[in-house]
Amino acid sequence: MVRNARLLNLPNILTLSRIAAVPIVVLLLLFESKENCFWAAAVFSVASITDWLDGYLARKWGIVTILGKFLDPLADKLIVMAALIMLIPLDRVPAWAVLVILSRELIVSGIRSIASAEGIVIAASNLGKYKTIFQMIAIIGLLLHYNYYWFFGVQFDFLYPSMHNTGIFLFYISLVLTIWSGVDYFVKFFKIFAK
Repeated sequence: MVRNARLLNLPNILTLSRIAAVPIVVLLLLFESKENCFWAAAVFSVASITDWLDGYLARKWGIVTILGKFLDPLADKLIVMAALIMLIPLDRVPAWAVLVILSRELIVSGIRSIASAEGIVIAASNLGKYKTIFQMIAIIGLLLHYNYYWFFGVQFDFLYPSMHNTGIFLFYISLVLTIWSGVDYFVKFFKIFAK
């Protein structure tokens, strides 16, 4: 239920902080180094947590707003696409895969707009949620990229495996889920509008 809550409530502030994180991640990756990649991953991780937290608090406190419903998916797309686009020139993700992900997001947004204009809500499947989870964890691995066995003069045995290899493995899983969830959304749309 949407209530007339203050626009700048805590859930909306968390969503806006996710948007504010975008230029920080971009700037850190523009001056790529092991340390900057670590901090970009840290900022992205905090932003990813706010993705879950803002929705949880809005529902729990009953302060879901129209602004929040608009900003939340926008913030998700901005932070994910900014990170992926910045990873292309660093040769950490293939450009064609990022194009597929961006195309899926634009197509699904278009479908949602058409359905919304007709007063129809197409229920999102769990595929979309799994896609987002895998995407965000993959991006964190790709941002970290390096081996962090030694970092800041401290030995981290549990971080010995290559973060890049872990990230790219999860990235391709998220890519499959991205395509699958996009097709699923299109099929639901076609079934509704083909009647």
